[in-house]
Amino acid sequence: MRYERPQTIQDATALLAGAEAKSYVLAGGTDLLVRMQSDDFEADLIVDIKAIAGMDQITEVEDGFVIGAGVPCAALAENAALVAAWPGVVEAANLIGSTQIQGRCTVVGNLCNASPAADSVPALVASNARVRIAGPSGQREVDILDVPVSPGKTSLKKGEFIEAVVLPKGAAHLGDAYLRFIPRTEMDIAVVGVGVHLALDDAGAISSARVALGAVGPKVVLSQEAADTLVGTKLEDAALEALATACSDASNPIDDKRGTVAFRKQVAGVLARRAAQTAYTRAGGK
Repeated sequence: MRYERPQTIQDATALLAGAEAKSYVLAGGTDLLVRMQSDDFEADLIVDIKAIAGMDQITEVEDGFVIGAGVPCAALAENAALVAAWPGVVEAANLIGSTQIQGRCTVVGNLCNASPAADSVPALVASNARVRIAGPSGQREVDILDVPVSPGKTSLKKGEFIEAVVLPKGAAHLGDAYLRFIPRTEMDIAVVGVGVHLALDDAGAISSARVALGAVGPKVVLSQEAADTLVGTKLEDAALEALATACSDASNPIDDKRGTVAFRKQVAGVLARRAAQTAYTRAGGK
């Protein structure tokens, strides 16, 4: 197994494209390093991207934020502008692991693990975030939702890696929130997670909505039906009830020792109601 620490994106993609067998990108390493200790782990190449310029930076641009693939989750909470614009995304990222893990883990790593229960992904999907993907043919952007394909599998092609997450910056009256249910009080994997993003008009009514559900299917579920229950409302009780029903209906979870199908579907509705109320308040709704 080779370890390489390239200085440029072009060198990194060339290494990944030229790997004869399995290759892995090392950003935070909190999952990869654990996997490497397993007897059945096989790799031809490990490409450490942390030395590439910009990988460890959060950049505020005119229309949003660019979060480098090597930015640790702890750093998100230290960026006041990002926290003000996307508190739900930051909160979701800061639910990943322990305080020590937070200093190394990244939202890009969380995304590329392609776990249906990844905490940051529903929040990012709800926020309409995109990723910049670097590859042998150049750069492309895709929706966060299109990166995971199934548990443990992504849509990235040979030689490609995600160089940054791009969060949009909207006008006033926007709010987002993420909530999850876990059996323990912390450092656990979501049994259900829900991300909600709302935009309000000047009268306080919801003009647009995005509702993303985690751990209730093989990948994050973006439910248009759930979003439609909120548009045009001021989050009255009837709208919240309709939202909860839509989220339960959109859920297609597995039945295992961490939660039954019926339980997960019910919790999806409960969390959606609560997350929507938080997002509505953050957007300036009353």
